[in-house]
Amino acid sequence: MGKIALLSQRLANQIAAGEVVERPASVVKELLENSLDACATRIEVDVESGGSRLMRVRDDGCGMDREDLALSLSRHATSKIVDLADLEAIGSLGFRGEALASVSSVSRLTITSKSAESEAEEAWKVEAEGQDMQPLLMPAAHQAGTTVEVRDLFFNTPARKKFLRTEKTEFTRIEETLKRLALSRFDVAFVLKHNQRVIHNLLKAATEQERQRRVALICGPAFIDNAVAIDVEGPGLRLWGWVSLPTFSRSQADLQYFYVNGRVVRDKLIAHAVKQAYRDVLFHGRHPAFVLYLELDPARVDVNVHPTKHEVRFRDSRMVHDFLFSSLHRALAEVSPGETLASHATTPTGGDRDSYSPGPDLDWGSQSSLALSDRPAPGSPVGYSASRGDVQPSRVRDQLDAYRQLNEDEEVPPLGYAIAQLHGVYILAQNRDGLIIVDMHAAHERITYERMKTACTSEELKVQPLLVPLSLAVSQGEADAAEEQQDALLNVGLGIERVADESIVVRQIPSILRHANVEQLVRDVLSDVMEYGSSERIQAHQDELLATMACHNSVRANRQLTVPEMNALLRDMEATERSGQCNHGRPTWVFLDMNQLDKLFLRGQ
Repeated sequence: MGKIALLSQRLANQIAAGEVVERPASVVKELLENSLDACATRIEVDVESGGSRLMRVRDDGCGMDREDLALSLSRHATSKIVDLADLEAIGSLGFRGEALASVSSVSRLTITSKSAESEAEEAWKVEAEGQDMQPLLMPAAHQAGTTVEVRDLFFNTPARKKFLRTEKTEFTRIEETLKRLALSRFDVAFVLKHNQRVIHNLLKAATEQERQRRVALICGPAFIDNAVAIDVEGPGLRLWGWVSLPTFSRSQADLQYFYVNGRVVRDKLIAHAVKQAYRDVLFHGRHPAFVLYLELDPARVDVNVHPTKHEVRFRDSRMVHDFLFSSLHRALAEVSPGETLASHATTPTGGDRDSYSPGPDLDWGSQSSLALSDRPAPGSPVGYSASRGDVQPSRVRDQLDAYRQLNEDEEVPPLGYAIAQLHGVYILAQNRDGLIIVDMHAAHERITYERMKTACTSEELKVQPLLVPLSLAVSQGEADAAEEQQDALLNVGLGIERVADESIVVRQIPSILRHANVEQLVRDVLSDVMEYGSSERIQAHQDELLATMACHNSVRANRQLTVPEMNALLRDMEATERSGQCNHGRPTWVFLDMNQLDKLFLRGQ
């Protein structure tokens, strides 16, 4: 008897189910993708016991007739692709033709469907169980569309069932699956029920405001309030969606949704491009939040490189990487204080707002003023003066001018006008809507840093030949990358020459990095070039040096500034890119509107 034998159909399907059906959420994902491919406009998902007892997905899509319904449970049966040309330009979500067959092999499956194109009044139902792969076909009553019921998942494979988590955990996975797909199709309504209780009821989102409302329902209102809308087009590419401000960062990468032609993916190249875009504005150890959509010709991306289809491969990965990085980098750079404050705009409720803004004929009365000395000793308390005579006349005049400007100017700058300095560290300013507190050192650090980067970029890159060329032993792949990208590396100041199959020589480096660890720098650059087609290591090292220099050249704490100097700093912040964060990713200013201040003092309650 031979050692090789053909597997039975049931066993082959159960093996395939090991890839397709990992847990209840995997089943819901496959069924939802089928509904979306069937052009459904409303999808209802009903789950019981975290999906282990029942998963029911109902849609109003195109449906299936009797012949298609019987064939749908066969392996490698699909309506999505026909020949190799379709596989090279996939526009659908599910196309393997194994999902329903795999699910039916480990559950009790019932499909009821009626074709929207059929003139017959009756629908058809097919039933299949894991132990008996012969489907039973019978007439049924159903509207146009399809309903799939999956009961008793893994009832015939107890070993798989033991690996399921608690009911709450499994339902959380199902909920996350629906959220991901709901973010990909704003034109479809989604309903999710768990144990007969409605958890989500997402209506169709046709307008921009309705799309933002759906994003807020799924990602939280705080995300959309602290997000920047982006819509950029390139050569055959389009990137749109929402990215969070650097100040709205998270401890985990749990609020990141990226879609390629409507398919949610988690790809290393995409993650690297996003990380690079946030490089010098995000606090270390934090992760950005985003909901982004990349659209391109399906023929330029291969989605059939991973069993779960979570990874993709681009034909021109370097171009996609550079497009993502440049688009996000520019979008974050163009965020101005005015745009940030616009999201905080509120309608005053109760009280006379004019009472918060003293008029030009301000009467100080007998109220004492905050005394601001020229250079207080570090840590020394700032006290109140006993009378008006203790206050420097010029400083009081500057403050009065700020009040007058606020009330006389038709257009008040976003960061308003400075009114005081607190403990030599913070600048207090007011605009028409409330109070702004600025960390003067962090703000000036960012301004200095951006100016130094601009000056460094505008000048021709200075390189320094090494007196003794550095010889490095590398792998053959690294040597090939160094030889193929020799001109590109030379453009960033690295002069590398291949001298053997596994040996290179470094002859020049950027002069600003003359004190850096050259060997480690070159190895990291070659690693990036092999992985992503390009490297930002040199630019990152230069930026780190410039950031350190900017930190030492910025105004220090406990340095007293005049009101005109503080206003000049505010105007510079409004004109500087990325001024909302310092070089280390910390916020440079915060805003409290009048409603927030009212709540602090319980006004109107």
